[in-house]
Amino acid sequence: MMTGKQRLEKEVTLELRNKYIGPSCKLFYRDDPLKILRASGTYMYDEKGHRYLDCINNVCHVGHCNPYVVSAAMQQMAVLNTNSRFLHDNLVLYAERLLTFFPKELCVCFFVNSGSEANDLALRMARTHTGKKDVITLDQLL
Repeated sequence: MMTGKQRLEKEVTLELRNKYIGPSCKLFYRDDPLKILRASGTYMYDEKGHRYLDCINNVCHVGHCNPYVVSAAMQQMAVLNTNSRFLHDNLVLYAERLLTFFPKELCVCFFVNSGSEANDLALRMARTHTGKKDVITLDQLL
């Protein structure tokens, strides 16, 4: 177990990942995967200090380590950290505020935890709306 500021060499991290992380969880750039140590704003930084513009992760819309987002998350987690299947004022008040930015026809929110959940929900909604089950997908290996 690592403590403090101890940092593993990239090769050791890769070896441990191959041992403990399931093989279906693929790495980007398999021949020479990036070992990202930190991020700030729209950039990520590797173990050598090289800077990469992050156009792929799920945080592009707010940036990494955005002080406002970090503060809001810390405040909320100090009160309650659970899913949306319980009643809580913040959830409904946020939905109400969010919907003011959309046409009145878009009048409900579906909060999800990830892009995968969003895609799954979109498929279920499309199937419900159309009554059809067929989909077309594109698959490209990295």
